Formats: sequence, structure tokens, C-alpha cells
Amino acid sequence: MEQDTQTLPAHVEKSVRAVERLRTDHRRQATHLERSFERATALLGRPAFLGVVTLLVLLWIGGNLLLLRNGRPALDVPPFPWLEGALTLMAVYMAALILTTQRRADRLASHREQMTLQLAILSEQKAAKLIALVEELRRDSPEITDRIDSEAQAMATHANPEAVSQAIKEIQLAERRTIPGPEIDGARTVHATE
Repeated sequence: MEQDTQTLPAHVEKSVRAVERLRTDHRRQATHLERSFERATALLGRPAFLGVVTLLVLLWIGGNLLLLRNGRPALDVPPFPWLEGALTLMAVYMAALILTTQRRADRLASHREQMTLQLAILSEQKAAKLIALVEELRRDSPEITDRIDSEAQAMATHANPEAVSQAIKEIQLAERRTIPGPEIDGARTVHATE
């Protein structure tokens, strides 16, 4: 690992470290309870968990049927209401656990999206400045024929994020109007078959 890091250019290594710092800060800010939920969700997400639950259900059903067959009183008789209740309760807790963990993960994803957007805007501004400088150099250089390049002039202008966002919304709204479909609360829903 040490050798791989040394072969990376400094700016790439700096970026990698910044992203890792973001993840580390996110983990560090987690409460003890949030960390416990994340560990539990990770445990429940393993394929072995499904196997264990299946085995326990089969043992419960088999054990109760075996008790009935031998004439003994069973803990849970068919259709196994205790088992059904336990599995329902487990499903409720699992859903709540997953939602809680996902909510925390969404905060990190939202922060990353915001950073990505800010960096994209900054990169666009830098590119526009570079194009403007190249155009200025072309105009000022006596060796290069001066000509008007409207595309370069347009690219040298910074994009307005609000205007871009508004244009995207207008295009999406126009798309929704051209594709028929049911509307729910003013928003059209698209079916998988469309």
C-alpha cells in the first residue's frame, strides 16, 4: 500500500486523502447508537442471515410438528401464530433499522453530491477563464490571425447555475406533457412499460 501511494501524483493523492477524510469525519460524527444500527444492518444484509432465519423457521415448524406427532403439547400449533407474530415483529424492526441506517447514509451521499456540484461549477468557471485567456492571447499575438470565434466566446462565458437548473426543469416539464400517463398530486408517474 505504501509503495502504491508513492507512485500516485501528488494532486491525485491529495484528492484521495480528501475523500477519505470526508468518510472518516462522517464515521466520527456518528453516535454510538448509529454505529450499532449500522453494524446490525450490515449483519442482517449478509446471505448467512437469511440461511439462519430459514433454519430457525424450519426447526420451529419441525419441532412443533414432531411434538404433535408424538402426542405432546406443541409450543405453537399449525398455522403457527407465534412464529408468524415473531417474523412480523422481526420484519418491522428490520425495516426500521434499515431506514434509520439509510437515512444516515443519505446524509453522506447528499454531502458528496453537493461537493461534486460545487466542484463541477468551479471547474466550469476555470475552463471558461482558460478559454477567455486563450482567446485574449490569440487576439494579442501578432503571429496568429485575428478572427471572431463565436463558439469560443460563448464557452468563455460562465454558466449561470440557476439558469441551467431552470432550463432543466422546463425541459422535464415539457417531456412530462408530451408523454401521457397518470398524474398523482400534479406529478406524472411513468410506468415500467412506457
